[in-house]
Amino acid sequence: MPGSDYNPVEPMQVDLPPEENDNTEEETFIVENPTLDLDSYINNYSGMARLLRLLHIADHCPPLRIEALKMAINHVQNTFNVPMYQQLHKKLRDAIATVPLPDVTGGNGPTAADLPQLDLQWIEQKSKKASLKLEKLDGDLKNYKSNSIKESIRRGHDDLAEHYLDAGDLTNALKCFSRARDYCTSAKHVINMCLNVIKVSIYLQNWTHVLNFVAKAENTPDAMEVGKTGSGSGAASAKESGVYIATKLRCAAGLAELAGKKYKQAAKCFLQANFDHCDFSDMISPNNVAIYGGLCALATFDREELQKNVISSNSFKLFLELEPQVRDVIFKFYESKYATCLRLLDDMRDNLLLDMYLAPHVRTLYAQIRSRGLIQYFSPYASADLNRMADSFNTTVSALENELMQLILDGQIQARIDSHNKILFSKNVDQRSVTFEKSLRMGEEYERKTKLMILRAAMIRAQIQVKNPQRENQNETPGNSNARGHRD
Repeated sequence: MPGSDYNPVEPMQVDLPPEENDNTEEETFIVENPTLDLDSYINNYSGMARLLRLLHIADHCPPLRIEALKMAINHVQNTFNVPMYQQLHKKLRDAIATVPLPDVTGGNGPTAADLPQLDLQWIEQKSKKASLKLEKLDGDLKNYKSNSIKESIRRGHDDLAEHYLDAGDLTNALKCFSRARDYCTSAKHVINMCLNVIKVSIYLQNWTHVLNFVAKAENTPDAMEVGKTGSGSGAASAKESGVYIATKLRCAAGLAELAGKKYKQAAKCFLQANFDHCDFSDMISPNNVAIYGGLCALATFDREELQKNVISSNSFKLFLELEPQVRDVIFKFYESKYATCLRLLDDMRDNLLLDMYLAPHVRTLYAQIRSRGLIQYFSPYASADLNRMADSFNTTVSALENELMQLILDGQIQARIDSHNKILFSKNVDQRSVTFEKSLRMGEEYERKTKLMILRAAMIRAQIQVKNPQRENQNETPGNSNARGHRD
């Protein structure tokens, strides 16, 4: 940045590149038959979150590509993000070039006439305004530093970071938000700094950074009391309340845990969100909380946890009302109506793949939900007919045998398969023998610990002490050089 003092690298985790994502399983997918209403979907988001989601849809869904790119261009024109504006126009030209020509008899396919023109005047004006604003903000910050006014310096860093964010420079935005840390003079300032860093780290998908600053915010003294003494009212004061902050932190942590494939921990984070204070469209929407939390819980919770933490949760019920399909999937699974549950999941798959944070995990989550259904189906029985079981899971007997074999090898089902008669038999475990063996092991352990306690008591009573051997580089004390222990 010309004329500024931001070139030296500070000893902070702000220059880390976005973490490499292991979730490569869904990276090359294409969605051909979406049922997504793009307008209503994207209206749930604002800022960089809106842009990133539109780009994800454009990259993976040819039927919605042109519409998504046009929406992205309209959004970017309200920012200083000139490079992205040019990149989107190039993507749109390429997209229209690959669309088949419309039918001569009256096709309605897109043509070059539908292509928004690249506004060179807008590019020049925005570039000039962005440069002037950057120069002004940089100059203001230098003045604040020369006057040593902490509050002004903190605000100067935040203003500079917001400008970088508006220009699409996420790395410099993260640096400036992080630099405000040294000038925070209250818990409110620390929380605000953490939330800003978390937001940009989510855009960069730097999940370790997200979790670190979530922990820092939650460990800030009086963190959840922030906003309770404020004099504001309405939406502004609501966004400073402790419940709002806690909900935002839990949702950010949930995204990071989801990215790390820690699905149970992610579910617990999303389940702690408060519906009335879930209003941060620059990160995720309440609909996302319902989908992420519901699917992660379904894949990892046992029957009791699902009933207690999801189905009977008064708070999470409100989220599920926004996504009736997810709610139906959870209830059908709990009612052991697996065929209906799996069919509903298949209907949702394409739309879930258009979610940039969930897409890499759809296959894994679906597999875990299916495996948990198989385990739950068989758990009450001594034997099960594979033909009926295959019907319940919309699969063939041969494919079912392979699934069950893997579960048996993994130790998730204690059973054996009769391939000739197509029956799954539970392994008969003699509970009486198991109890006796456990009792014997506990008795032996108790005897060992008792002997050790008696020996220790005898040594204390006899005043026997065991000393560590002398180190070679230390002077040996006369009388103790040959003895490691003695009795007084």
